[in-house]
Amino acid sequence: MLFHSSFRTELARSFGVTLVVLVTVVMTMMLIRTLGQASRGTFDPADVMLVMGYTVLGHLPSILTMSLFIAVVGTLSRMYRDSEMVIWFTSGRGLTSLLGPLFRFAWPVLLGVLLLSVLAWPWSQQRIVELRNLYETRGDLDRVQPGFFQVSAAGTRVFFIEKDLSGSGEAKNVFIATQENGRETVTSARKGRVESRSGERFLMLEQGQRLEREVGKTELKLSEFESYALKIGSAEINLQSSSPERSRNTLALMTEPTNTNLGELSWRLGLALVAINLVVMGLVISHVNPRVGRSGNLMFALFAFVVYFNLTSVGVNWISSGRVPFGTFMLSLHGGTLACGTLWLIVRHNQLSWRMLLPRPSRQPTVEPS
Repeated sequence: MLFHSSFRTELARSFGVTLVVLVTVVMTMMLIRTLGQASRGTFDPADVMLVMGYTVLGHLPSILTMSLFIAVVGTLSRMYRDSEMVIWFTSGRGLTSLLGPLFRFAWPVLLGVLLLSVLAWPWSQQRIVELRNLYETRGDLDRVQPGFFQVSAAGTRVFFIEKDLSGSGEAKNVFIATQENGRETVTSARKGRVESRSGERFLMLEQGQRLEREVGKTELKLSEFESYALKIGSAEINLQSSSPERSRNTLALMTEPTNTNLGELSWRLGLALVAINLVVMGLVISHVNPRVGRSGNLMFALFAFVVYFNLTSVGVNWISSGRVPFGTFMLSLHGGTLACGTLWLIVRHNQLSWRMLLPRPSRQPTVEPS
């Protein structure tokens, strides 16, 4: 049908433009965020683009869902404004007849959202955790960059070198501040180099001084040295993600149905259900009176999208804490949203109004006097 073909073409055009804009905005935000994390020593600065790519990939289901919703609302609102929907209605068709071409266009996007949320989301989170752990478990001096203060992996030392002589394997003007075992020490030296002895790594300092004091006391101990060996070695730590269930595959979450795993599972499956429900909601929200304008409907559509996504995020915490069962939450939120959207669609399709439910006053016949 020609109308269906032109409808899907306009949807595709609007969806593509919206997707490009949203991906650009999200990539810019993620780049700023990742650069901040790299500056704090969370990631290797050389992995900034890689971490940003994994982060954007993890957020791609939400981006696709929002792009699809905006495309549906924007296209249908434009058709209402240009009175194209009036022609569609006068030809004997209703809103429900648009569900077919709408889902024929949206099903690849909905399938992509499901696959990305179930497969790509945990994979990207796992890769980010691996990059973070790999960088954090490196040797302390391997993470030091000339001209920057760097905290050790254990958090007990602060390193600073003014110049790194890569060719000779030495560094100039070395500064080390340490706080451990109730003692604070500040060591500075003109030169420093790394040596391996008996399978352990030592930082060999030359021509420097060492300032030491006990925590809570004012006595200082100052000593000078020509050569000083400081054991460094890599810190064997195993950093876990703040939410390790995010990096677990979906099958593992289903085989171990704990509250935390079910909370994460509700997020992944909820993304696909949100995308389906928003297609139905977009069909009814986009109704616009050409004489009034469409700004009000667009604001309401944005409000509905934000509230729906926030409720999905809040549900993860509720299920993880055991406040709400998994099945009850999924049925209440997503099933209730689908029921409300379907009911609203039926009302719009049949042109029903709340005034039709009110009893009409009966008119008494008037008798004129003869």
